[in-house]
Amino acid sequence: MSRALGVEVTGDLLERALTHRSYAYENGGLPTNERLEFLGDSVLGLVVTDTLFRGHPDLPEGQLAKLRAAVVNMRALAGVARALGVGAHIRLGRGEEGTGGRDKASILADTLEALIGAVYLDRGLDEASALVHRLFDALIDRSAGLGAGLDWKTSLQELTAVEELGVPEYHVAESGPDHQKTFRASVRVGGTTYGAGEGRSKKEAEQHAAEAAWNAIREIVVQRDPEARQQQPAQSAQSAQAATPPAAASAAPAGDAPSGNSRSAGLAGA
Repeated sequence: MSRALGVEVTGDLLERALTHRSYAYENGGLPTNERLEFLGDSVLGLVVTDTLFRGHPDLPEGQLAKLRAAVVNMRALAGVARALGVGAHIRLGRGEEGTGGRDKASILADTLEALIGAVYLDRGLDEASALVHRLFDALIDRSAGLGAGLDWKTSLQELTAVEELGVPEYHVAESGPDHQKTFRASVRVGGTTYGAGEGRSKKEAEQHAAEAAWNAIREIVVQRDPEARQQQPAQSAQSAQAATPPAAASAAPAGDAPSGNSRSAGLAGA
């Protein structure tokens, strides 16, 4: 694990960083990685915040907060952890092992934060900061180009408010066994379904549905007013490669009647 991190960590400290509470409880109450996770979360937040603050001197606090949230979140951390192969090294209890715990986003994200905390304790802030930069600089750079993709649900709500369409409504269905559930979300605005998406969690499915809906409504707005295209926020390649529902799911079903709102009716009929 130290080789993957690119920094040597004392054996006992590294072992603790990789010890999930399920393993600790099944083995006589060993120390868990939760304190290290708490510490690593703060170190990660500090380094990412400092990088964004210095790298974007003209951005207001609200936009900086969105950029940070695009980097410091469970899904992003789990992705970094998977790339490092963290899952194979986690000490898990039999219950978590049997339910796919090695690939659970929450466990991977928490363990990565614990590893950052361990590096901080063992090697100091400079080494911990260097580790965070190695692992997250590419993600930080991409986040600046996400535009609306920083938070699709918020962006969709802002767009529908500007267009006076009403508040987005999400409907989520789940399928699969408890340890491997799949969630499918659809989003309706003004009585019309504009997007759908799937994910490993309800939140992820809703974000994908919001992305599909945002793109569908934005395209209708642009067709109605070509000058609006110039105002469209940039989106990164990562956003473009995100799972996108089929076109049939993004479009309004024939049986969906638009609401009485004139702007909504105008979009549905465009």
